[in-house]
Amino acid sequence: MIHLHVVREGSGPIVVLSHALGCDHRMWDGVAAQLARAHTVLRYDHRNHGGSELRAGPFTLQDLADDAAGLIEREADGEPVHFVGLSMGGMVAQALAARHPALLRTVVVANSAHHYPDPAPWRIRIETVQAQGLAGIAPGAVGRWLTPGFVATPDGAAVARRLHEMLLRADPAGYVASCAAIAAIDLRDSNRRIAVPTLVVAGTLDEATPPSMSEAIAAAIPGARLARLPTAHLSAVERPTEFSQLLVDFWRSL
Repeated sequence: MIHLHVVREGSGPIVVLSHALGCDHRMWDGVAAQLARAHTVLRYDHRNHGGSELRAGPFTLQDLADDAAGLIEREADGEPVHFVGLSMGGMVAQALAARHPALLRTVVVANSAHHYPDPAPWRIRIETVQAQGLAGIAPGAVGRWLTPGFVATPDGAAVARRLHEMLLRADPAGYVASCAAIAAIDLRDSNRRIAVPTLVVAGTLDEATPPSMSEAIAAAIPGARLARLPTAHLSAVERPTEFSQLLVDFWRSL
């Protein structure tokens, strides 16, 4: 069993928030503040991120899904949860829905992918971090996370600085292991077996996981719905109110 850092807020139906690569639970500050008004919100840090356990060696996205399943079993007292994942967290959401459907009421897959046919960009990122540390990739990563228009505002500039600092504080070896796990994903077949109600969220300006990736995920998962926000990669950070409303509207519709 791996130790995962968890923050619990609010009361009501349980929502679990799963963050992006190189971030931690604080990525969800804006969304958590919205949802905690009527929900129990559980935010956690993935292994090798934030306050969670650093575990040496390779792992897979299936391992991250099993980490999340263990957390739900420990924290939810048998209650199925709404699981919301963005980017790497969205990959976890897909794997979790296929492997542990009984733990879930719904899943949300935001700004994510289900397969990378060409892993070369991930190899280049790994090599850059190994040679230069996270400072070598941080400006480019944050540049893909948020739209230039948002960063040009005072609030957006402050958010960008916080995300940059968050990424620089990540563990380089853990980040590299996470990149290797992401590069190897192939969730295409397992997504076709997902029976959990699913919402897929795309950022129309997302260059890291373009809308076509979200469209492919939604097309593969039976009955999945697709929504779009005018954001770059971290849609939940850039538009927390609109993102939260998408979730609430989805849950209420079921």
